[in-house]
Amino acid sequence: MANKIKTSFFCSACGYESSKWLGKCPSCGEWNTMVEEKVIVSKKGKHKGLLSKSGKPIKISEIQPLEEPRIHMPSEELNRVLGGGLVAGSLTLIGGEPGIGKSTLLLQNILSIRNKRILYISGEESASQLKLRADRLGKIADNTLILCETNLDSIFLHIEDVSPDIVVVDSIQTIASNEIESPAGSVSQVRECAASLLRFAKDSGVPVILVGHINKDGAIAGPKVLEHIVDTVLQFEGDRQYLYRILRTIKNRFGSTSEIGIYEMVTKGLKEVKNPSEMLLSENREEDMSGIAIGVTIEGARPFLCEVQALVSSAAYGTPQRSVTGFDQRRLNMLLAVLEKRARFKLGQKDVFLNIAGGLKIADPAIDLAVIVAVMSSNFDLSVPHSVTFVGEVGLSGEIRTVTRIDQRVAEAEKLGFERIFIPKGNMKGTPSTNKIQIVEVGKVEEAFRKLFE
Repeated sequence: MANKIKTSFFCSACGYESSKWLGKCPSCGEWNTMVEEKVIVSKKGKHKGLLSKSGKPIKISEIQPLEEPRIHMPSEELNRVLGGGLVAGSLTLIGGEPGIGKSTLLLQNILSIRNKRILYISGEESASQLKLRADRLGKIADNTLILCETNLDSIFLHIEDVSPDIVVVDSIQTIASNEIESPAGSVSQVRECAASLLRFAKDSGVPVILVGHINKDGAIAGPKVLEHIVDTVLQFEGDRQYLYRILRTIKNRFGSTSEIGIYEMVTKGLKEVKNPSEMLLSENREEDMSGIAIGVTIEGARPFLCEVQALVSSAAYGTPQRSVTGFDQRRLNMLLAVLEKRARFKLGQKDVFLNIAGGLKIADPAIDLAVIVAVMSSNFDLSVPHSVTFVGEVGLSGEIRTVTRIDQRVAEAEKLGFERIFIPKGNMKGTPSTNKIQIVEVGKVEEAFRKLFE
């Protein structure tokens, strides 16, 4: 019996399906996200099983845990973010802005793997474009096969002929299945193609890496179910005005979600940054300048130092401005209110501009102390000594609250040659002290200013 074609409406945010158009999605609550698509309805009513092979329920006590074999990637930063390597049979999604370096990152890694057969499926670039990029990277490998194809059925035929060890699909939004009437990139196409690739990965044990577009809000384009289907979601981010890129884990079923990898964009691709602290600190610090303080933050399991820059000036138009780059603006407003109320510093009629050097975005509250020191340094035009760094969260009553992993933060500051570090009072209790760096414990905001500028 022939298949029937019907029209449905899908939410582009969460994938919710409706038989009629709705202004507000009942599932996720987003407005104006329903898009119309044609769907082929099969009369057979047969549904493919996704993961189960036997179809029998098993007692959890009878399941034998298996150690997931991993493929070691040439980039140590990528291995760190993946949790130790690429897991066999896994489905990994890498998202990022156009031109940020997603394809470059994958291509330079797979071209460095010599003992695996790799199939790189491109739906956006021609084979000659990929060859030019490989020449620019300076890496050519005969074990990497390039396929320029967007039809899912043809892709599976080529996969069956090649029998690859790793499959890369760039990008999932360009792939379309013959079973779906809607165009490539639509909600139903992305969902069906991702589910088919997941079935292939789990059945064959071949890891599949997907490249995904992002929308204007910075989220991965397509239905939210795409991120639920895959095993790992990586976000490749950075500012085009800077050379540095950050690979961040959003979801990882085989490792931690608090790891980051840092790269530098150079002529021959992406170069790993082994010491991010040196990257984020100013190269020329001989001249004394106000409004600069060094804070110690932790991203994932990695501590590094970042430079906080502040500029405080009189409001030119009556209404003071609050401009922030790389830091939460609401948190800055809270810190300024603490300085106004608890420490009696008058900042209500002054413009405050704050910037985290290097284009990094930091959400760690442990740099609160560095932020307020930079603000007050600019306000009074007093420079902070180059050899001093700061760690501490600031509470609403003006107290300096304790932070986690203080020993790692102190060790990182000591390794980079800092002589003094301001930390919350009592934070080092039970931790062995060191003689190479002077530890200054402070309990209140005004106490930190007094000990710093006395």
